[in-house]
Amino acid sequence: MSSKLDKIIKEMPKNAQTTLRKLVDDIRLSGPIQQGYRNYSKLGNNTYHCHLAYSWVACWKNIQDRYVVEV
Repeated sequence: MSSKLDKIIKEMPKNAQTTLRKLVDDIRLSGPIQQGYRNYSKLGNNTYHCHLAYSWVACWKNIQDRYVVEV
């Protein structure tokens, strides 16, 4: 994780941090399609998003067999 992302995660509410950790684990285990998350949708070609908390959103994409997650 980059230091910038680490700083953002520390600013998040605890419930959003927990959801983000679970999301990352789920993506690692079963791939990018994570329909069990709040407001999950496919945004475009290999790009997805869901809500971690009311005003916290995670987006992820598959780039050359790697997943990049942004908050």
